[in-house]
Amino acid sequence: MKVIVIPVTPFEQNCSILCCEETGRAAVVDPGGEIDRIIAEAQKAGVEIEKILITHAHVDHAGGAGALAERLNVPIEGPHKEDRFWIDGLPDQSEAYGFAERARTFTPERWLEQGDTVRFGNVELEVLHCPGHTPGHVVFYHPGERLAMVGDVLFSGSIGRTDFPRSDHAALIRSIREKLWPLGDDVQFIAGHGPVSTFGEERQTNPFVGDAV
Repeated sequence: MKVIVIPVTPFEQNCSILCCEETGRAAVVDPGGEIDRIIAEAQKAGVEIEKILITHAHVDHAGGAGALAERLNVPIEGPHKEDRFWIDGLPDQSEAYGFAERARTFTPERWLEQGDTVRFGNVELEVLHCPGHTPGHVVFYHPGERLAMVGDVLFSGSIGRTDFPRSDHAALIRSIREKLWPLGDDVQFIAGHGPVSTFGEERQTNPFVGDAV
């Protein structure tokens, strides 16, 4: 699986194109905006986007999902249904944060639950429900690649904010320690913002959720 990371929106959110190298099919994770750039990168890579995957419904992650789905006529899968209220509020979110284009609401083709899987091409990803940053946040994990797309649950040297409506700091810590750490220290993760890291590195050095805390 090839991964193309495209920082989008004024928040430099890491939108990712996941590419099945066997079939040339792809999924876009968290298209927060700048959909023309996303489409251009997929064309440059020679892949066809077949679905959109959403970790959570904050505007910098989901603000472009409705427009991209309509443009390409592809389904949206995720997040968990507990983030429906964030999807309903996407237009207001985009205005509040000064986005150039007003985000549109959408209804996912499929809400995701803990233990679900999602597929594109010949690639299958496991779904982990990891509430805390938002109540419906999910993480996408590829066991073979030892790679996780963690959205805003965990960052290199930090963790997701929990000062939003229905955020829960204790739930976030449980999500990281009980659902992410057991996957293995060698697992590399792409966060919603910032550089790539590994769970092992964060367990050693993260001041918010490392083993020494």
